[in-house]
Amino acid sequence: MRRTLEILLTGLKMALGEFRSNKLRTFLSLLGVTFGIFCIIGVMATVNSLEANVQKDIKALGSNTIFIDKWDYSGQIPWWKLINRPSPKFEEIALLRKSVHEAQNIAFALQRMDKVEFEDEKLDNVRMYGITEDFSNIQTIEMVDGRYLQQSDFDFATNNVVVGYKVAEELFGKPERAVGKQIVIYNKYVNVIGLIKKQGTSMIGGWEFDNCVLLPYAFMKTVVRDDYSDPVIMLQGKEAVPMAALRDETTGAMRSIRKLKPTQQDNFSLNDIDAFGEFAAGIFAGINMGGFFIALLSLVVGMFGVANIMFVTVRERTSQIGLKKALGAKRSTILMEFLMESAFLCIMGGLIGLLLVFVLTLIISKLMGFPIFISFNIMILAISICIVVGVLAGIIPASIAAKMDPVTAIRSK
Repeated sequence: MRRTLEILLTGLKMALGEFRSNKLRTFLSLLGVTFGIFCIIGVMATVNSLEANVQKDIKALGSNTIFIDKWDYSGQIPWWKLINRPSPKFEEIALLRKSVHEAQNIAFALQRMDKVEFEDEKLDNVRMYGITEDFSNIQTIEMVDGRYLQQSDFDFATNNVVVGYKVAEELFGKPERAVGKQIVIYNKYVNVIGLIKKQGTSMIGGWEFDNCVLLPYAFMKTVVRDDYSDPVIMLQGKEAVPMAALRDETTGAMRSIRKLKPTQQDNFSLNDIDAFGEFAAGIFAGINMGGFFIALLSLVVGMFGVANIMFVTVRERTSQIGLKKALGAKRSTILMEFLMESAFLCIMGGLIGLLLVFVLTLIISKLMGFPIFISFNIMILAISICIVVGVLAGIIPASIAAKMDPVTAIRSK
């Protein structure tokens, strides 16, 4: 153990000495390793961060949840085949509750873009959601002020509403002023009873709760017809129920509700949120793999650069190698010393690449509005790649050094 530590320390000292004595030559030779690590870690950090944000946004739509809609969210079915489909109906919820025994929560939502007014202020393109009571069981809605809609609001179609953070900020200047105010939607005064916690920008769009007004469906349908909005039914399965079983049961229930014959095609779409997550994971895995192979070319170039340094180093230290062997140094010791030096040189190049990636993450995080992070696993991967590249680059020069005849090596100068 002690001998191994001595060899490691010697390799590190030799690598640092090489860098100090030939800064420009060493840096240029390590440039390929630096650029390769920069590409690999930069791509992986960015893609992993993007995937984490996308998966978070997908999960926010509801885990183990199916969106029953006339539209197919995957985009695989042409729109002209969907346009004439009937929209989901509120009355279908009660029938689904009776038929789909594996469902834990079923909610109905009307979706519509409209304006909101407060005194002289007016906001256009605000998302209006007329929702039923199970909506908050499927979606995560955190309040920072006031309260959420209660059962009595849904039962009696009250004109109480909950607003998003951005809506409150633009209407009232300060979001905390929202609760207790009256705003105008659909030419009717409604009471703001709650403020939703700031969500931030979503990568996939989603509900965008920052720019929304939540109101009871029973109230919204008194001012807006279902035909003039975009209704959707959300069905969430019980925890232990597989998504495939839930889809099969829901498909059968919807076909029965809509009285479709066995030969007729479905006139509805079951949009599986979990499937979106798996689809996104596959896309990001492909991007990661593509970035890895592109960066691999840079690492190969860098490996030849480090090998060149090691060949020059062996030639410059020929007499020292001969002296060490004459004093009893084993072939394995000489071999390990040069392999360690080669590995440490690559690690130095990798650390420079990691530093550049860290700077890049700070810039991208500010530009894109969501955090880019370098995980611990990615850093371990970077160091591991550097060690492997260093060993491969130094194996031939180190072998040449280890096999030198001590007498010939000492007389080389």
